[in-house]
Amino acid sequence: MKKRPEEYRAGSRTPPPASGVEDDRGAGPDLDDGPTGPGAPTDRPGPSAPTTPGPDRPPVRRGRPRSEAAERAIVEATLRLIEEGIPLSDLSIERIARTAGVGKATIYRRWEGKEALLVDVVRSLDPEDPPLPGTSLRDDLVVLMENIHRRGLAKRSSALLVSVFAQMQSYPRLWEMHHRVSVLPRRLQMDEVLRRGIADGEIRDDLDFDLLGDLFVGPILVRTVLRPEVVWAKDSAEQIVDAVLAGVRPPRWPSS
Repeated sequence: MKKRPEEYRAGSRTPPPASGVEDDRGAGPDLDDGPTGPGAPTDRPGPSAPTTPGPDRPPVRRGRPRSEAAERAIVEATLRLIEEGIPLSDLSIERIARTAGVGKATIYRRWEGKEALLVDVVRSLDPEDPPLPGTSLRDDLVVLMENIHRRGLAKRSSALLVSVFAQMQSYPRLWEMHHRVSVLPRRLQMDEVLRRGIADGEIRDDLDFDLLGDLFVGPILVRTVLRPEVVWAKDSAEQIVDAVLAGVRPPRWPSS
């Protein structure tokens, strides 16, 4: 029975070549494997090595740790190829591996294919969101609005991101993966904050929930996409949150 890609990561170290992709076994040293040859360090015990830790002996490590250096090299190689003007359609695992100085097996151990790798590459360019303060509904919403605005500015000012996003929309599977991995978790985070506000009686419960979220996000999208020339003030996020909350509070909510 033919193994699925995820079985190779859990079992065999080197997946068989996919159609159109030649096998890279024996293709040279793999960055993920580390030094090889006589005298090279290894984390696997020999035949007589004890496997039970004693009082003066640390536990024996089995297997090899995930190599962050290899992943970083792969992501940076992919970015470099895109910056050189290589279209996404012409990017191949073989080309990325050659540029990164790793074997194709190293890439396939971490990503099931080119689409999954590209999603992580795009995510690496996203500014990291600071955690929500959790002090109040208003405070959490203000931080969320600032996060959305910051990501919008990054996408607009980065020629690389503009190019990648324009190309990604021509690949439905890639676009869907990006939405699931990067966009949806942030939307769910905002939904959680709004549901908590409804449960606590700070937001009316008779509003269309999707519309409620759009009321907060809409002004930011207008400023970053349709009216980028408008200056984003230091308190713009607070003004948006306060204006929307004033309209969605329950009728008897005490004024601040």
